[in-house]
Amino acid sequence: MKKYERESLSKSFLIFLVLLEVLLAINFWNEYQVKKLEIEDKIHIEMKLCAFTLQCQGLTTDFVDKDEDKEENILYQDGDFYSYFKVPTSDRYLMKVVYSKTNYILRLEKLANKLYRRFWFYSIFAMLVSLLFSIYSLMPLQRALRLNEEFVKDILHDFNTPISSMMINLKLFKREIGENQKIQRLENNIQSILSLQDNLRIFLKGVPAQSEKFSLKELLQDRVHYFEVLYPDVTYKIDIDKTILETNIDAFTRIVDNLLSNAGKYNIANGTVDIVLKGSNLMIHDTGKGIENPSKVFDRYYKEQDRGIGIGLHIVKKLCDELMIPINIQSKKDAGTMIGLNLTSVVHTS
Repeated sequence: MKKYERESLSKSFLIFLVLLEVLLAINFWNEYQVKKLEIEDKIHIEMKLCAFTLQCQGLTTDFVDKDEDKEENILYQDGDFYSYFKVPTSDRYLMKVVYSKTNYILRLEKLANKLYRRFWFYSIFAMLVSLLFSIYSLMPLQRALRLNEEFVKDILHDFNTPISSMMINLKLFKREIGENQKIQRLENNIQSILSLQDNLRIFLKGVPAQSEKFSLKELLQDRVHYFEVLYPDVTYKIDIDKTILETNIDAFTRIVDNLLSNAGKYNIANGTVDIVLKGSNLMIHDTGKGIENPSKVFDRYYKEQDRGIGIGLHIVKKLCDELMIPINIQSKKDAGTMIGLNLTSVVHTS
């Protein structure tokens, strides 16, 4: 199960479970209040039996003067519960029957414990129902995602034949006429298509686990040379010392390619891209159009331009998370963009 499927499952489960738990809590609270009133009615009945049968287990009795303030057969509560009853042989006195607050609290605690046990039993049942409901609701989404992934895989596979044919014919054409700037641009454009394919494969499959050591400076010089041909009106500047990284080189190259491509693609005419390493922080700063909502650029399918499909920076964030490379972005509209990569976790120290 993929990350977004797990997220969908967990959110559906939590929402449904919370709703069921709220309903259960309301139901049990109402039941508690009803049972509490029933206990008070039982106490009053026990008092009446005590007054008429003198069987007063758990109750205390006393005789008090009769007056207008003491209504008979009424349950009073002032800390303890008590009630007044007629004494058949006397018109002057009333029997006062008392039920202690301590005993009342014990009965309430017994009731609460019984309801708590039932509540947790029903909560476990609610969790199972919520889980089954979440899995059931996720199934159509999973089918749709699988169909979408299969469709993308089929397209990627179908691209291989024409792209390979173009690459072979370009090499043959280059051999016939020699080095040519237009042919070089065509080759670079084909490489861009291959790069997009790699992005989509990573989007579908995830990041390979193997790591290797490589020179950050040499990698950046190689990738900058590639993008200088694609964006000849943009100046790329590198200020990198001899730093060795140890991570998955293909995934890291994909990160760099996406960032350098965006820095060139959305730059102004005769703009610059500065690539600087300060300590363990790699910073890529461009003089481009900037971004209106920097907090949204890592969201899947988000884009502010008509170009692209909006997964490039989402894939960058995904790869950075997999390689444990924190990434941050600072940008203002018409003021350029600065992207920082914290390479502390992947810098090789001998």
